[in-house]
Amino acid sequence: MREDIFYINQCKTLAKSAAEKGNSPVGAIIVKDDKIISEAEEAVKSKNDVTCHAEIEAVRIAVKKLNSTNLSECILYTTHEPCIMCSYAIRYYKIKKIIFLNAVDYLGGATSSMDLLRSDLVPPDWGKSPEIVHLKSDV
Repeated sequence: MREDIFYINQCKTLAKSAAEKGNSPVGAIIVKDDKIISEAEEAVKSKNDVTCHAEIEAVRIAVKKLNSTNLSECILYTTHEPCIMCSYAIRYYKIKKIIFLNAVDYLGGATSSMDLLRSDLVPPDWGKSPEIVHLKSDV
C-alpha cells in the first residue's frame, strides 16, 4: 500500500500544472483500492467555470470511470482543503476519506464555520461524514 505522501506529491504536480495555466495551484486525486481512479487540476480560469475546482473535476472523472455515483470506497487527496462547494459534492458522492495538505482561510469545508464535511445536517441517505486528515504542509 502506498503512503499518503505519494498521492499528495502527485497532487502537487497537478497543482503546479494548474498554476502554469493561470489557475489556482490545486491538484486532486481519487484513489480506490490503492489505484488512482481519477486525477484533476484546478481549471476555473482556463475553462471560465467556477465549478471546475480540482476536487469536483476529479469527482466527475471518477463517477464516469466507475459508472457509479457511490464513491464510498474512495479516498480524495488534494493540495487544499475542499471548499464548501466541493464538500457538497464529496458528501453527496459519499467519499469516505479526505486527505488534504493546505487549510484554506475562507469557506473551508472542514475548518470554517460552514464545516459541511463534518456537519450532521446533510440528508442521512448521503451517509456519514468522511474521515478528514490534514497533513502538515512541510511533507
